[in-house]
Amino acid sequence: MTPVYARARDALAFEWTKLRSLRSNYLTLLIASVATLGATTIVAQTMAGVRAAPPPNSPIDAFITSFLGFAEYLTLPLSVLGVLVFTSEYSTGLIKTTFIVIPQRRVVLAAKAAVAGVISLLTGEVLAFACFLLTQLILGTHRGLSLSHAGVLRGVLIAGVFLPACVLTAVGLAAILRHTAGAIASAIGAIYLLALICLALPAPWNTRIGQFTLPYAAYQAITLHPITELLSPGVSLLVMLAWPAATLLAAAIVIARRDA
Repeated sequence: MTPVYARARDALAFEWTKLRSLRSNYLTLLIASVATLGATTIVAQTMAGVRAAPPPNSPIDAFITSFLGFAEYLTLPLSVLGVLVFTSEYSTGLIKTTFIVIPQRRVVLAAKAAVAGVISLLTGEVLAFACFLLTQLILGTHRGLSLSHAGVLRGVLIAGVFLPACVLTAVGLAAILRHTAGAIASAIGAIYLLALICLALPAPWNTRIGQFTLPYAAYQAITLHPITELLSPGVSLLVMLAWPAATLLAAAIVIARRDA
């Protein structure tokens, strides 16, 4: 077993132990999941009470409605946990001990990103399917969709990927900034505020710039009725994945060039 492999295995074990040993992580995940399912139920009940269904090409249809609560109540709290994966150690000074035990700082970054990514991916997929099935159950057979409907399974799977994309973006920003408040503000800005600013821009700049933000890209990759003014669903998926890739790459460069 090579030293680097052994260090990587030890780093993964350490990060997993730290993550599962904190009771607050379980509580945050539980509250976020309950809030997500509760919000999904309210939105679906509201939509079910509307007599006329939205037109098939409406931005808010029976499919995309399934993930409104998901995007609002799950993404933000878990992204904050992604920030704390790094900044909690910086705030207590334990990061120096971590880097002494594992001098390869990029190994530490990779371990933190791997554990956070796997947990958020599993959580995202489970709740994406739960939100979709719950919404369709409430809408009923006349308004709802099935997983066998064209594009539905792909969309639900991509919806689940949106969560780790946001969480890993937050991890990368935390590794770069090292300060909890600043990293949380940056994560909120990257995940939400940039898209909201683009919504306020006049056409065509709202879509020309907005299509490169996480929410726009995620919507276009997930929806069954893509907006023609935005990038194609395939390219939008690449944009969504480019956000965590770019921030983690920047973090890998920065973390190896500065003191703890």
